[in-house]
Amino acid sequence: MKILIVGGVAGGATSAARLRRLDEKNPIILFEKGAYISYANCGLPYYIGGVIEEREKLFVQSAEEFGTRYGIDVRVNTEVLSIHPEEKLVKAKNLITGETYEETYDKLILSPGADPIVPPLPGIKSEGIFTIRNVTDTDYIKEYITTKNVQRAIVVGAGFIGLEMAENLHELGVQVSIVEMSDQVMGPLDYSMASIVHQHLKTKNVEFYLLDGVKSFEKLEDGSIVVELMSGRKITVDMVILSIGVKPTIKLAKESGLEIGEAGGIKVNSYLQTSNPDVYAVGDAIEFPSPITGKPFLNYLAGPANRQGRICADNIILGNVTEYKGSISTAIAKVFDITVASTGIASKILKKSGIKYLDSITHSASHAGYYPGAIPMTIKIIYQPETGKLFGAQVVGYDSVDKRLDLIASVVKKGGTIYDLIDIEHAYAPPYSSAKDPVNMAGYVAENILKGKVKIKHWRHVNAQETLKGTVYLDVRTKDEFELGSIPGAINIPIDELRDNLHLLNKSNTIVAFCAVGLRGYLAARILMQNGFENVFNLNGGYKTWEYAVKKQSNEDIYKNLVVKKDDHIYQAQNKSVKVSSGNAIKVDACGLQCPGPIMKLKKVFDTADSGNVYEVSATDPGFAKDVVSWCNMTGNKLIDVTSNAGKISAIIEKAEQKKTSVQRNTQNGASFVVFSDDLDKALATFVLANGAASSGKKVTLFFTFWGLNIIKKTEKPSVKKDIVSRMFEMMMPSNSKKLALSKMNMFGIGAKMMRNQMKNKGVASLEQMMNDAQENGVEFVACQMSMDVMGVKKEEMYDFVQTGGVATFLEKSDESNLNLFL
Repeated sequence: MKILIVGGVAGGATSAARLRRLDEKNPIILFEKGAYISYANCGLPYYIGGVIEEREKLFVQSAEEFGTRYGIDVRVNTEVLSIHPEEKLVKAKNLITGETYEETYDKLILSPGADPIVPPLPGIKSEGIFTIRNVTDTDYIKEYITTKNVQRAIVVGAGFIGLEMAENLHELGVQVSIVEMSDQVMGPLDYSMASIVHQHLKTKNVEFYLLDGVKSFEKLEDGSIVVELMSGRKITVDMVILSIGVKPTIKLAKESGLEIGEAGGIKVNSYLQTSNPDVYAVGDAIEFPSPITGKPFLNYLAGPANRQGRICADNIILGNVTEYKGSISTAIAKVFDITVASTGIASKILKKSGIKYLDSITHSASHAGYYPGAIPMTIKIIYQPETGKLFGAQVVGYDSVDKRLDLIASVVKKGGTIYDLIDIEHAYAPPYSSAKDPVNMAGYVAENILKGKVKIKHWRHVNAQETLKGTVYLDVRTKDEFELGSIPGAINIPIDELRDNLHLLNKSNTIVAFCAVGLRGYLAARILMQNGFENVFNLNGGYKTWEYAVKKQSNEDIYKNLVVKKDDHIYQAQNKSVKVSSGNAIKVDACGLQCPGPIMKLKKVFDTADSGNVYEVSATDPGFAKDVVSWCNMTGNKLIDVTSNAGKISAIIEKAEQKKTSVQRNTQNGASFVVFSDDLDKALATFVLANGAASSGKKVTLFFTFWGLNIIKKTEKPSVKKDIVSRMFEMMMPSNSKKLALSKMNMFGIGAKMMRNQMKNKGVASLEQMMNDAQENGVEFVACQMSMDVMGVKKEEMYDFVQTGGVATFLEKSDESNLNLFL
């Protein structure tokens, strides 16, 4: 029996090796269009980044070695031009010599793989624009980075490969921007889990754009490339990596009359036979029903391709003895310091497919909390409401993520339930796990939901309008935690005081209890439910999940400072911080605190610190990286370095001499106003005072927070995508300054119109003219980033001259002022 194989790597090479092990005599010919038949595809980004130093380590075996060991006729650099199933022959071309010839077969295996998606955009074929699919692509990229002195790069597409490429380019010292058309990175994840990745990327100083795509590329004479985005931004870089996705290579199969399935791949049966029984297919090019949904889908993973190759060989030699059971798409990736993993079907896909599901989110430690080095991890599991059958799971964390995902994936693959997660018996010792492993905990939480011990509310359904309908958001964390930030409108009754304060709650209200991660919220829900409260919910994943999901997700325009590099080109980049050792620095742990918690703890420490002492402050709040700079500027303490590693931001600060802790400033020449209200009359008063102060020579800063953000919105705003909470806020708030109402006698807008008309008759400038005058007078407009995140206001909606800042930014400005007003 003569067997031909089209394509190598995972599917084709595995089939060939297994065929030979099963039968020593059959002639086997393997055609490979490229120069290599067996290499570590998933290792390519790490070779580019220098993590894998030796190129040879990418190769499992050379074509010659493979052919000799297995007695296989390996023909690299040979393209199969056509297949003729009736005659059982293929036409092939040697790409080196140009020779074209035919080969007959008894059985044929197709393993053509998948091709990178390259959209027909203007300039996309320019030099310096690459896809990464094979070793040849990798060699070109590696050489280009070295010979062209690449300083800036854009990665188009934020899937697994895109983020791995971004990380490895970043490690080479390249300033990396990521562009993604979706509202999240990592498509297999649900938004709530992807938001954790977004916030981590911010700590690594990576620029990324969500809900934006590439419009065109333009190659300049100096070799750089101008990338124009759909939003209108133009970014100049030295290199572009296209990681938009792949599509199955089906040209040969389609032209030979083989059936193509509804998902766009080669259709095969459970024995991996195509519509022609003598032709089999494996790998990225095939589609196969999902074991979970039963619907055909495409799966681009090496593990399943290897399994298919083995099954295919068994069925050809032994006569269709082994059935392929499909893939549940178990995948994992390293994204800088965190690990991101998924298995099965995400909630968003189930929702689109009309399949009912429940999901629950748990936050656990990687091992016993009392043993040093325990780091948080987040697990989301998705399951059927009636039976608890697992549909899928997602895990994001820093340590032992693979271990937990593999445990859950085994249950999903077997068609198991959340109860199987509870029953998993794991190896336990404090350095490795807890007595109740995070996987067990995920099962316990799901069991509580399924058995009615608690009802859950998801972060997407938290909105201000619900409070108007009688919903009470009950924060059961400590008072200190509550003061550092909570859901707007929430009331605080700590869990340990709840039983004594039940009289403060109305049993007719809907109550959503929440804590940091969900445990205390669950305890509160159980207390309330057993004391006659009926409409009680626990917030799924707690405040942590809600906060991550409602924060600003993208990270635009961080490379603003112009820097002249050694090649005399001007790049938009930031000089890297000088890395220094913390040495004997005194450690200050502010991890787990949210803004302004880390700054408050820092101040408390420095109030009693001795001059000259060096402190290393660690925090997990992403905003700390910016606020600590402003705080040091404000207090006169010396900021030596700021770094981010494994989810922690570390700042090394030297305490200034006592006489310098209060920095000498010209406090007679500054004015700062906090603009909280969006009432028309108060906005007018703000700008009358601001313009007056600016005219007298003062440096004026207007800090817009919460409702005050509505004043500085553009009248003609670009279209921006928002989540449901942000859209609700948008509908309830004025869209721009012309829509502001009076605080009194507004009369459904009539009063505001009368006020504007009266101002016009009296020769008083309009609010919009006052704002324009303020800008011309040098007044600084600063929008509170935290308020923007909470209110769902995007940077693009505000006037271009508006800056963004945090608490420490405002404190720095107010410290320079002798006039501070709250309006």
